[in-house]
Order: sequence, then structure tokens, then C-alpha cells
Amino acid sequence: MPDPADPIDPVAPPPPPPPPGAAVSTDASARPTSTGLPSNVAAALACFPLIGGIIFYILEKHDGFVRFYAMQSIIFGAVWFLFNILSSIMHAILWAIPGIGHLLAGLWMLCSALVHIAFLIVLIIAIVKAFSGVRWDIPWVGPIARKQGREPL
Repeated sequence: MPDPADPIDPVAPPPPPPPPGAAVSTDASARPTSTGLPSNVAAALACFPLIGGIIFYILEKHDGFVRFYAMQSIIFGAVWFLFNILSSIMHAILWAIPGIGHLLAGLWMLCSALVHIAFLIVLIIAIVKAFSGVRWDIPWVGPIARKQGREPL
């Protein structure tokens, strides 16, 4: 005989399951995308600088999560590309200085390598965050991407 003070009745049948369509999932992988990929996978692929961002920004018309990461990737890739160009120009200028140019160019290459490592770390963090379904703003780039990558009408 069940105890009246016990709120769980072991004999009672379990509650019925919710009707189909009643549960709304907030998981990024459950949202449909224009590309047919899960949202988190499409966003992670869109994180690859410039090329991935451009492809997914063009292909994805509905998912704001993927479009945000695509726009962020385009801006981040453009900054990285510009840094490469400016770094090469700076290296050539420093190399041309007589006497100490080799030393200055070597120091510049070391600093440039550290900046490239920082870019790579930020890229890996963005890919991991996108794949886990978390919207993460790259510092200085994320707010610009939010403004530029508004969802289509």
C-alpha cells in the first residue's frame, strides 16, 4: 500500500509524452539551414577565414547564427590578410636599412610570428565555439560582424 505522504506513486502510470511539435529546441545543431548542414557544423565551417565565410554568407539565407560566423570570418580574414601584406612591406623596409637591417628584420619576423600565433588561437577558439553552438564575438571584429551580418528580410 503506497504511503499517502509519498508524492510519487509507484503504481501510477508515467505521464504521457508531449505532443509532437510542442518542444522547441534551442540547440544550434537542431536548427535547419539553407545548406542542409546542422547549424553548428555550418557555422564552424564558415569560420575558416575569407573563403569559408564568403561561401556560407552567400549560401546561407535563413540562419542568423551561421551568417554571423560567416561575416565575422570575412572581417577576421580580411584583417589577417592585411596584416600579412603590411608585415611583408615592413620586413622589406627594415631589411633595406644598412648595418642593422638584418637584426631589425629578424626582430620584426619574430613579432610577426607571435601575432600570427595569436590569430591562429583566436581562429581555433571561434571554430570550437561555433561547433559547440555558442555565439562568440571575436574582440573588435564581433560587434562589426553583428552590424553587417543582420538577418535577411
